[in-house]
Amino acid sequence: MGLLDEIVGKATDILGGNKGEQAGLLGGVVEMLAGKESGGMAGLVQSFQEKGFGGIISSWIGKGENLPISAEQLQQVMGSDTIQNLAAKFGIPAEELSGKLAEFLPGAIDKMTPNGTLPEEEG
Repeated sequence: MGLLDEIVGKATDILGGNKGEQAGLLGGVVEMLAGKESGGMAGLVQSFQEKGFGGIISSWIGKGENLPISAEQLQQVMGSDTIQNLAAKFGIPAEELSGKLAEFLPGAIDKMTPNGTLPEEEG
């Protein structure tokens, strides 16, 4: 879990705030993204593509500049239920969660794909 821990640590530094709370939130999100239940990284890419945001996530995976995403766009991709559930899990408003994810996710996915390709699924 070394890479995930590193990503969470860097994202926590970027976002500031309560380090324990931020690490828990970001760790939960990264685990969700990497988890098999959600389709892992490939499932996330597919969700972005299906919602018309394939170019954005491709920029995060590729080696060029990371395109930004808004909190509203991210909510479209992930779905209101997912955002609400995560927000409830961490005790923060859904709008705040979406905003933090919009800041954090481009860099996190970029770090999880250092060679410009999706990581191999284990199992």
